[in-house]
Amino acid sequence: MLNVLYEDNHLLVINKSSGELVQGDETGDEPLVERCKKYIKEKYNKPGEVFLGVVHRLDRPVSGVVIFARTSKALERMNELFRDRQTKKVYWAIVANKPKEESGTLVHWLVKNEKNNKVTAFTKENKDGQRSELSYRILKHKAGFYLLEVNPVTGRPHQIRVQLASMGCVIVGDVKYGYAKPNPDKSICLHARQLSFIHPVKKETISIEAPLPKNEVWNLFS
Repeated sequence: MLNVLYEDNHLLVINKSSGELVQGDETGDEPLVERCKKYIKEKYNKPGEVFLGVVHRLDRPVSGVVIFARTSKALERMNELFRDRQTKKVYWAIVANKPKEESGTLVHWLVKNEKNNKVTAFTKENKDGQRSELSYRILKHKAGFYLLEVNPVTGRPHQIRVQLASMGCVIVGDVKYGYAKPNPDKSICLHARQLSFIHPVKKETISIEAPLPKNEVWNLFS
């Protein structure tokens, strides 16, 4: 069952569950984009192939707001907004170690190893790396866990995961970047909470918020 957050003739916005692929990969598992195409085809009784463009992606173990474009025009304009950093992204992350500062900005150069699908963060400029920036602040503290609000300025693969880990605050469940044990459902406690942007056709400001996942750790903060 799809968790639809927003829908019109131009866009379809979904609250992605952890474990879902946005686009297909070598696993052969059915990706979210194909499920959404089926949903549109059935709901609107559309003949033939349904167009649905992937505007951006979330890592498989991450949950939250994902936008798809229902027309090529909307896809082109949404791609421009993301490329020109004219969207406001808010992520929530749960970590077990308290950051040294209540809030701050992190800048790293990230290098991805394609073989093991893992990213390394460098604090100094690296010729092979992509400059990556985010800001964070502590929202709440409960039962030994810290809820952080994260605002990425750039959108690099694994960016939030590796940048938080680099300051000693590995996301709960993220064994790839050093957390001690996986979550029972294989998720990590990183959620694309909110996304705000100018609608590609209507030109009005849209702000979409995704409800939090339901598991033992997230339930502490819901």
